[in-house]
Amino acid sequence: MIKIKRAYAQKSKDDGVRILIDGLWPRGVSKEELAADVWLRQIAPTPGLRKWFHHDPKKFPEFAKRYKQELEDKEAFLKRIKDMEKEHGTVTLLFGARDVHHNNAVVLQDLLK
Repeated sequence: MIKIKRAYAQKSKDDGVRILIDGLWPRGVSKEELAADVWLRQIAPTPGLRKWFHHDPKKFPEFAKRYKQELEDKEAFLKRIKDMEKEHGTVTLLFGARDVHHNNAVVLQDLLK
């Protein structure tokens, strides 16, 4: 199972393996608070795409399309997440965005299903 969760939310025992998938560390969150098992920043949207999107819900459909195109070149990282899911059962993708419906984790979760 692939779940998504804000990096600012508390860790829970049903999170499984916790993977931070943002290119930037979440502001104001310590390593201990985040409790990420892996920081897979290579899977994050490129800085140019992230800045263009700027968390604008109107741009989300185009952002999702462009991000999926970027992910085509990152098969090894996608496989790594799927392997962790097979090994541990549950993987939680951690993201820093405030909008829980329009962010890179939503796109990545959809792609991995």
